[in-house]
Amino acid sequence: MHEIVRLSPNDLLDSVRELAEVLTDTVAGGNSLGFLAPLDPAAAEVWWAAQAPAMKDGHLLVLAARAEGRIVGTVQLKRGQFANGRHRADVNKLLVHRSARGQGLGRALLAAAERLAAEEGVTLLVLDTETGSPAERLYRANGWTEVGVIPDFAADAAGVLRPTTIFYKSVG
Repeated sequence: MHEIVRLSPNDLLDSVRELAEVLTDTVAGGNSLGFLAPLDPAAAEVWWAAQAPAMKDGHLLVLAARAEGRIVGTVQLKRGQFANGRHRADVNKLLVHRSARGQGLGRALLAAAERLAAEEGVTLLVLDTETGSPAERLYRANGWTEVGVIPDFAADAAGVLRPTTIFYKSVG
């Protein structure tokens, strides 16, 4: 069984090592998420710690899923920073440790992010994901609408350019 909680900036800083483990495992499993494999655990810790200031100013919301006392998944909502975009947020870094996959945790994290967005007054969510990935299937199965595909948008974890599919969903 898992529990999904919203992290405070201090919670995030206290959990940097666990969050970095989820990120490095996800990249090692072939998901780039902006990183190339192999991702150095120390670099992943630095990246996570660097997210705390955006959390403090309210531009970044982070959820974490715990199972058996450890973080096994996470998702972020990055709020629009300009006056004309505060109604929307980007869904970023939906990560599930490979040891915790196949249990509906990705779906649960996505649903929790959608609920949190609505509670925070966000009415539109957007995201991008590697075309053909399991994540793309997750978003389609959960009511997200495809906007389009951009060829060669980002490199995968091995450094090979891959297409990206853009999605949106109205919430709230």
